[in-house]
Amino acid sequence: MTPQEFIQELDREVSGALDSIASASAAAEPGPATSVIALLQLALKNELEAAEEAAIWLASERDVQVKLALARQCGDEAKHYRLIEARLRELGVDTSGLDPLARGYSPIFDYLRSLETTAERLAAGPFAREALAKTRNEVFIEWCERQGDVDTAQLYREVVQPDEAYHHELGRRLLPRFVQTPEDQARARKAARHVLSLAEELQEVARLKGLCRLPGC
Repeated sequence: MTPQEFIQELDREVSGALDSIASASAAAEPGPATSVIALLQLALKNELEAAEEAAIWLASERDVQVKLALARQCGDEAKHYRLIEARLRELGVDTSGLDPLARGYSPIFDYLRSLETTAERLAAGPFAREALAKTRNEVFIEWCERQGDVDTAQLYREVVQPDEAYHHELGRRLLPRFVQTPEDQARARKAARHVLSLAEELQEVARLKGLCRLPGC
């Protein structure tokens, strides 16, 4: 198929998986461990991993446009980290001793770090993971509003979400150049599917721990 046909097919597949993830997140009953503070602390890890992932890829990427896109993402994720950290301080949390990576990296980060081709990276990262972040953030924003935390909801709606949408669109715009062959398309499809599969597994693990409505990055 042509690169554009492939993007349309991948978009349908990703959208279907995200609908399932969003429905499961919204339907889960929040446990005692679910609070705005707890979820924002988990969000710090997501943002830090996303920044580092983009930085790792940036260092080895040869295509200038992809390199610049990754640089933009790296900066945005670092900005999100600082804004979420500031919001936690407003909520009374001492963030000076927080170490989001104290328990190591997530399986999604480990997988993304292992990807070597631009097609795989764009499909799994900006295209799939950033779309996943948008979906999760929508559920998180709605939940924050129901909790009466309009400030956190506003932060995500007005700052984080527009950035995630921009990252996703960058992936959508850049990916066609790197999926010209059936082999590249197969690699990209496999990478996007695996990220979404890992996301579903991790969401279920979090639910069993009493956590749901997790934001993205």
